[in-house]
Amino acid sequence: MSRRQPRLRILFLAIAMLACLPSFVSAQTPPQRLRVIDTPSDGGGSLTVLWAPSASDSAAWKYQILLHEGSVPSDPSAWKIVAEFPANTRYVREGKTAWWTRSGDPGDHIFLLKNGKGIELKATQSYAVTVAAVNGQERFIALPLVASPEPNWMNWNQVNNLVLALMFGGIVFYAINLAKRKEIFLRRIPGLDAVDEAIGRATELGKPILYMTGAHDMNDPSTIAAAVILGRVAKKAAAYETELLVPHREPITMAVCQEITKQAYMEAGKPDLFKEDANFFITSDQFSYTAAVDGIMLRRKPAANFFMGSYFAESLLLTETGASTGAIQIAGTDSDHQLPFFVTTCDYTLIGEELYAASAYLSKEPIQIGTLRGQDLGKAFVLGVIGVGTLLATLAVITGNNWAQPLLDLFKDLK
Repeated sequence: MSRRQPRLRILFLAIAMLACLPSFVSAQTPPQRLRVIDTPSDGGGSLTVLWAPSASDSAAWKYQILLHEGSVPSDPSAWKIVAEFPANTRYVREGKTAWWTRSGDPGDHIFLLKNGKGIELKATQSYAVTVAAVNGQERFIALPLVASPEPNWMNWNQVNNLVLALMFGGIVFYAINLAKRKEIFLRRIPGLDAVDEAIGRATELGKPILYMTGAHDMNDPSTIAAAVILGRVAKKAAAYETELLVPHREPITMAVCQEITKQAYMEAGKPDLFKEDANFFITSDQFSYTAAVDGIMLRRKPAANFFMGSYFAESLLLTETGASTGAIQIAGTDSDHQLPFFVTTCDYTLIGEELYAASAYLSKEPIQIGTLRGQDLGKAFVLGVIGVGTLLATLAVITGNNWAQPLLDLFKDLK
């Protein structure tokens, strides 16, 4: 064997060791470019810690976040370890913040110091923070920094929601102005077209109209829609001088409907026909109310029954009894679990948003029609965004990069 071969092997081994030397050195240095800042767009209860990645970032190494209230302590044992995690985790690019408020470079490490799990940060209070790289007995600590959390006036993470809300409002105002200038087509809703027919039938037979506003109180949108439709029904009933019965489960709903009914009689020019006891309270108990209303149906035999609002198990008990008396029945609800019973037992059923569109459909007022049209345009825009966003997110996964994320962030509800 030639004497040069062992020398060449030693030379190659020395070159390989020198090539690996930077990783050894970087593995034994403390975290670099440490920054501790007040977390933007929050209420003043957190700090954001940022530092540069290292060549030694791996599962073998760990990072520790050290915290001390006040200035930097002279005693190393005064530091409190508030978090520990593998060194190849918690990057800025993995955060849930929007790109327009993101702190640091995408490849930097980030940790959010906030209240909870043994941490209690107070606004305007100073805190010393540092980061330590740990591997077994080795521990390298970065130069500590002092920062204080401050409350912010504006949450810039949600500025996209503000823009979208203003855009949606602009669409609604545009639709209202359009409705004032020209007629806007509304899809025919048979259940609402039958309202006049039901009231006319009750008038011809000399029987009362029974109207129910559902099981919820005035906080529920379906109850509000039912109360609005009641105003239209009461106005027609007043014009035809037909008796109106409105039993209630909620006292506040009863008081509101009394005022709506009174106003409807005044608009119809028949204030003397209004009766305070047309709206009356029965009970808040579900099946006691159902039994009482069933009794009214069997005794008074109303010619028209209206079931508007939200309903539960009582829906079938009410509508079956009403159907047995031969009354024409019109229902409207957003309770999808009760729709099969209403469709089966009622002559007409308003499904879902048809209940909310009823007021505009019956009144034909430009403001209400324009608002309805603006909502439809807004929903079409949202559906379009969902479709395009789904397509872009799918293409981003297929291509293996994150190029679509900045666009998708514009339509996220960020905290």
